[in-house]
Amino acid sequence: MKVEKVALPPEEVSDVIEMALSDHVSFANIEKLYGLSEKQVKRLMRDSLKTGSYRAWRKRVHEFGSRREFYK
Repeated sequence: MKVEKVALPPEEVSDVIEMALSDHVSFANIEKLYGLSEKQVKRLMRDSLKTGSYRAWRKRVHEFGSRREFYK
């Protein structure tokens, strides 16, 4: 299944990236505010960050997710 590209104004893209990078904002919160699914946020992050930064972010999100069921 292919995830469609996110079409948001640049200022909202910046806000979503900032929220996704935060350790205190869940994917559910981003979805409530911007209507983006977890897969869409991951796609946005992949398209916006450098490869190494994206991988480090995914690793951190995965580690937090395995510790807290309600977290990213």
